[in-house]
Parts: sequence; structure tokens; C-alpha cells
Amino acid sequence: MTALSLVSAPPGAADTSPARDDAGWARWLEEHTDPCWRPTEWQQPVWLFTGDPGEPRTSVSLCRTAACQMLVSPTNSFCPLCRSAQKQSPVPDDEFARTFVPVRTRVYFGAEKEPCSVARDGQRCVRPCHCRGLCSLHYAQFNIHTRQGRSGDWHALAVPYTDVLPCPVPACPLPAVYARGLCRHHTHKFREHRRTNPHTPLEDWAPAQTPYLAAHQFSLLPLPVPLRQEVLYGLQQADPWLRTFEPAQVRRMVRDLSGVTTLVSEVSDQQMCPRSTVAVRRMMGRVRTAVRTGFTEYSGTAPAENDLLDLRALGQRSRTPAGIRHHKTVDLRTITPRWLRGLLRTWTIQQRPDADRFARTLWGVELASKALAQRPGTHEAAQLRYDDVTAVVEAFRCALKQDGEPAGSSYRMSIASHFFALIDYGRRSGAVSDLSAAFVRDPAAHRIVQEEAGEDEIGKAIPESVIRQLDAHVHLLGQGRARGRRTLAPADLQLMYQTLYVLLRDTGRRPNEIVSLPLQCLETRQDHTSLVWDNHKARRRRRRLPITASTAQAVRAWRKRRDQLQASLPPAGADYLFPALTPLATRRHLHTSYLSETLRHWAHSIPALHAEGTDSAGAPLPFDRSLIYAYAFRHSYAQRHADAGTPLDVLCELMDHKSVRTTQRYYTVSLQRKREAVSKLSAHVVDHQGLPRPATPALYELRSVAVPYGGCTEPSNVKAGGSSCPIRFQCAGCGFYRPDPSYLSAIEQHTNELRADRETAQAMDAAEFVITALTAQITAFEQVTDRMRRSLALLPAAERAEIEEASAVLRRARAGSGHSLLPLTAADHAHRDRP
Repeated sequence: MTALSLVSAPPGAADTSPARDDAGWARWLEEHTDPCWRPTEWQQPVWLFTGDPGEPRTSVSLCRTAACQMLVSPTNSFCPLCRSAQKQSPVPDDEFARTFVPVRTRVYFGAEKEPCSVARDGQRCVRPCHCRGLCSLHYAQFNIHTRQGRSGDWHALAVPYTDVLPCPVPACPLPAVYARGLCRHHTHKFREHRRTNPHTPLEDWAPAQTPYLAAHQFSLLPLPVPLRQEVLYGLQQADPWLRTFEPAQVRRMVRDLSGVTTLVSEVSDQQMCPRSTVAVRRMMGRVRTAVRTGFTEYSGTAPAENDLLDLRALGQRSRTPAGIRHHKTVDLRTITPRWLRGLLRTWTIQQRPDADRFARTLWGVELASKALAQRPGTHEAAQLRYDDVTAVVEAFRCALKQDGEPAGSSYRMSIASHFFALIDYGRRSGAVSDLSAAFVRDPAAHRIVQEEAGEDEIGKAIPESVIRQLDAHVHLLGQGRARGRRTLAPADLQLMYQTLYVLLRDTGRRPNEIVSLPLQCLETRQDHTSLVWDNHKARRRRRRLPITASTAQAVRAWRKRRDQLQASLPPAGADYLFPALTPLATRRHLHTSYLSETLRHWAHSIPALHAEGTDSAGAPLPFDRSLIYAYAFRHSYAQRHADAGTPLDVLCELMDHKSVRTTQRYYTVSLQRKREAVSKLSAHVVDHQGLPRPATPALYELRSVAVPYGGCTEPSNVKAGGSSCPIRFQCAGCGFYRPDPSYLSAIEQHTNELRADRETAQAMDAAEFVITALTAQITAFEQVTDRMRRSLALLPAAERAEIEEASAVLRRARAGSGHSLLPLTAADHAHRDRP
């Protein structure tokens, strides 16, 4: 009879597991068990695990109460006594943990006891006190002395013991206190055993017993062989999958496995241990997965031959801090072509991809399978044709997300890239040796085009008015449900997240570029401070960005405090300004998910956030808080510079883009907002003398064209899109010149440039007509700006604010248009190289 037939399972639970040799299976487990697994915690000779509070991957620590020294599991929890008092206390948990002082009215097993009071010649009995200040043997002698009515002082006759007898149970930490040599814990257990087995000798009973277990310990001795070895093997294999190792869960699992003889069975976890909690059953599932995988290797059934892949058995782990993966097991039978199914199976087994890479490849394979299933002759790799590749790519172009919405072009391009990388792997490795040479991607015909942002798409930037409201409530950032409270004090946590917010708002860097800033990220040259950062997306390191003094001061304040906290932070993040807050993190710096979650909670904790504009009753409109996220501040940074008139090429450099077209996306303004801005500013149009020339919005757009310093209504220039001015853009003297308030900053800048030109002309001793022409242009432009500002000053404050906002919208639209003027000097390209 095999061990598989001895599995304790409820009636009706079929066991279809293959038979095997128990002795051979036990030898295989012993050979594949790591004898050096967790050397500071696991004691192989006695099958005992003792959690070390100093081990970061073991969930063991002192009781959360500051005055309590009891070890608990999981980490940051209360011991039973403190938990009972906390439930009855009205104070918050943090205050309770800081102020409560436990008073123990009884001595718990394993707690330190006072030594026996018997003493002679300066030597005191070292054995622990049992009753009336005496150890167990001295107390028994005292009772005999008293009952027999002997004369004399017993204490003067008693001889102190100089040694402490250990309990005969292996690895039991408690001392022997009774005549049999057992500790109190095992004395009670031995008495219960003798009630049903009165003739069992102590020498046979003690070696097979489990030692006294504290909250941070577990023992595998209660389990039979080979179940004991299976659990140990499964724990060792599952250890890398676990974020933390909780001894308390394993102890409960050992308790629930009573009556089970092996884990290699088709019986479900629920049927095997029906009384287990969800957490224990989850731990058991991981252990059983590893054991089953080991059994397939022992029995000669390779995992690659199965159509059901268990990714946990392959050790696949996500890149997220919690190690969560979307797929746990994958049924490859949904992939119709057998050659494609085998290729994916082989690639997964040999390459061991991470969760994200596997998910995208699997999605591409599933889409390709559906596309090929509708075409004849695609079940054989050698019969594939060029048209089959076209059908697969077309499936990628029409791919949908899991919610049924169309997938973005970047994601569809990524799916196609991962799928064809799998095909290339099959050719290189020989996994699909007969794959048709015609089944290859054509870079020209099978390209998925990157979609541009639509003209009607609303910008993702957070409005400046909302950012001002966020600045007013920045003291709330880092409070409440902020990530990292277990590592940093509340004040330090607030300072860290406030510094992160300042950097997001003032630098426009991507969230991952902010959280990964090096510790020495500031560089000062000639009283100008720059931020040193890495562009991970484009793989450009050590980039420099000029920042303001206030931003640099915020960074220095946090860095000073961070240096003081260095001892309490994980050592792996010593080189980062924002280190990881837990030693279990997969990255050495703070993860972007911590920042995103804390920002989201902060946005929802602000009492009121008002959007731009008012409703029909004049009340401010509420702002959609879901639009406040880390990456949105990058859009705000770009649009803030566009509103200030920053040239497109300068902003491209500030954003560290390779292409100006990428930067132009940050200038995108919806048609609706543009029409509203035109409607407001069309009533404030003036001519070249600064006199009002209002127009309807339709005429303003149809009969004028934007030039650098205003609108132009000259017909030939309008027809040419602003690039064919008859007088070469000398707008100050043109009767068709129509500026509006949105051009004020551009006109003033141009006026300053004209003044500089005039100074240069005077220094060059230029002709008088040149200086006169420049002076006339300066005077004309000053007349326009002075009259425009005086008319705006007469408007109510609310209307002026609306005009300023409309002006910003139009400046943003013009900055993103990429309009350029014709050169003032003609270039004859055809005859340039003639002698």
C-alpha cells in the first residue's frame, strides 16, 4: 500500500494520484532538501523553527506595546494580554501601544521566573520558583518535612541546587521542575497520555514530543514521515514566493494536517483540511504546489509536458512590491495550434519570464490563436503563409482591453512585439524547427501606427487654480492612510511626501524619475542650482534641470532629516533620496505605487476642491479628484511654461524630449475651450493704434490669422496662413494689425527686443532712418499695450480673470501649432553652390 492510499479525505473524494514507492520518494525529498535553509532559524535535528526578530523576511517581532517584551507573529501585532486590554481601551491603537504597561498576574510558559529562595553559605538555588518561593523539589521536601512533624528549621537544612535540569523533550526551552524531570508543560501532557496508555515509559514518550512552542515557533515533529519531509521541502520551495514568512501560519497548518499522510494527492485543500482558515489554506496551497511539482520531477513527468502551467511552481514573481501576479495557473488548451501551444510552454519553462512579460506574450498568443483558428492549414507550422501573419497583425490592431474598450496603440504595439519575439525565440532555439520561412513579420506592411492625441482630447494637466488649492492644503499630505507609517514617524512621513509633491509640481519629472533620485541630486554652479536626475524611459543618465531656490530648499530640508534617520532605514536604499521603506521591497528606492496611493488619499481628504468656472447659480464647480495623480503634474509643468510664453524648443529641452512633436502634445487644447477663449477675447480686439475693433467670434477666426504679435486681417496673408506679409511683419505700422490681450506678453517681449536693437544700431553708428524706424515701432507698440491695459483695468475683477484664463488658453494653442514665419532673407538653394 502506498502513502497515497492513506490520505485522510472525506467520503466521496476521489484519489486519482499515481502510485509510487514511498521509500524512494522519501529519499528524493531528503536529497533535494536544503540543509542550510534559514540557518539561524531552522534546527534540522529536532525539526524546529524559531523565528528571528532580526530576520527581515520573517514576520516576527516584539509586541506592538512598547513596554511589552513578548515575541509575536505576525509582525506589529499585540500579544494576547495586550490585545485583550486594547479591545477594552477607548484610546487609539498608536497611543495605546505607546502608553500601556502590561501587568501579568500569572507567569506564562517560557517567561523568566524568580529562583528558588533556598540558600546556604552565599549560594542560592538556581532552579526556578514553583510554590512558596521554592523550586519543585525543595517544595516537595518541605511538605514531607512538615507532614512528618520533624523538628528544626527546614530552610537551614535544605541544600541549594547549582544546576537546572533540562526537559527531556528535544529542544524544549523550559526547565525540568518535577520529579520525573519534565517541565510543567510536558508534565501535564504526559499525565494526559498516561490516562489512556498507563504503561508507556517516559524514555519512549519524550523523544517523540513537540517542544513547548512560543508564538514565533513551529515544529514538524507531529507529522508522520514522509509528510514531514514533504512539508519541509514545500516550505523551502515556497519561501522565495512569500513576501514574509509567518511561523504562526505554519504551526496552524501542521495542526490542521492531523490525519493526513501525504500532500501528493488530487484531494483539494478544502477537503484535506476543512477547518483551516483562508490564510492557512493559502499557505498550504503554495506548499502543495511545490510538492506536486517535485513529485512530477521525481516520477519523470516533466512540467513541460503538461498543458496546465502552474506559474507559482516556476517561481514567477511580479515586479510589484507585494509580488502579486495576474496569472497563477494557465490552461494552454485554449491555444488551438499545437505548435504555438508547445512553443509558449517551452519558452515559459526555459526563460522563466516575469509576470508582465508573460502576460503580454500570453495575450498576444491568444489573439494569434483566435486569428489562425479561422484560417485553414494553420495547425501545422510548416504550412503557414505570409497571409497568416497579416491576419495575426490585424487581430493585434483590433485588440480590446479586458473591459471591452479598445486598447491603446502603445499596448497593441507591445503585444505584437512580444508575440514576434516569441516566434524569433522558436526559430533560434529550435523549439519549432519546421516553422515556415514565410511566417515572418514585414516591417513595412505589418506595422501598428502610433496614434496621435485627438484634437478634442481634454488636456491632462491639473489647472493652476487647483494646484493653488493643493498648496493651501499641503499640510494634510502624509496624514491618514499614508504608506510607510510603520517605518517613519508621522512628521517624517509628512516631510517626505511633501518634498515629493514639491518636486512633482516644480520639476515636471516623471514619477519614477522622482522616487529614484540619487541622494546627491543637487548641483550648484555660480549660484544656480540644478536637479541631477536619470531619464529611465530614454535611458539617458545624469540629466540636469534648473530649479528654483525654494525647490532646492525643500530637497535640502528632507535630505538633512533623512541623514538623521539613516540608522532606521533599510540599508539597501542608502544611495537614494527616497529609499524603500521596507527591506522586503523589490526596489531599493520608494515605489511609485506608494506615492500614487498617498496622493490619491490626500486628494480625497481635502474638504473642497473647486474647478474653473461656476454653475448656473454662480456656485463654484467641484473638481474631479480622480484627475489628481502623479503623472498629471508633468502635464501641468509643460502647460505652465507654455502659458508663460516659453519657446517650444526650450520646453522640449526642459522636458528632455528627443522630438518637438512629443512636446507639442502637452500644448493640446480642446476645441471647446479654444472657442470659449475666442468668444471672450474677440470683444477686446484693437487695431495698430490701440483703438477698439471688436469682432464676432466667427469673423475673428475666419478673417484673421495669428502672427507673432497679434492677429492679421490682410487678405493675402490670411490666405497664406500668416506666412506672406507684404511689409515683412512690421505690424506696428499696418492697418490690418489686430492684437488682443492674449498677445500682451509677446508684444512686450518684442518691444524689449526692439529697444535692444536700437541700442545696437546706435552703437554701430547706423543711419538715422534705421534708428527712427525702430523708435517709431517701439512707440506704436507701447501705445497699443498702454491702451489695452487701461481698458482691461476698467473691467470687473471677475471678468479680468476670465480674460487672463482665455489668453492663457490661446497662447497654449498657438505654442502647439508650430507656426513659423518666412525668412526675411531669400535663399537661392538652386544657385547657392554655383561658382
